[in-house]
Amino acid sequence: MDSQNTIKLFEDKKIRTSWNEEEEEWYFSIVDVVGILTDSANPTDYLKKLRKRDSLFGDYLGTNCPQIDMPTNTGKLRNIRLACTC
Repeated sequence: MDSQNTIKLFEDKKIRTSWNEEEEEWYFSIVDVVGILTDSANPTDYLKKLRKRDSLFGDYLGTNCPQIDMPTNTGKLRNIRLACTC
């Protein structure tokens, strides 16, 4: 995936994004979106528990959501799972 990483704001909260040139679609960090929608203190754990509770959801994320390296709040690069705007 050829990506151009940027940050989008939603109600003053940051969402990491990536532009896919081939598909001409924006991809959004699932963890960032979960954090905004749930107002969770730890959206990564929230998503991990949700995937364990709902195996179909976990399978969907694992199959249909690509991962790319994106910076964390500390500046380290980590594999971040993304979802498209389609």
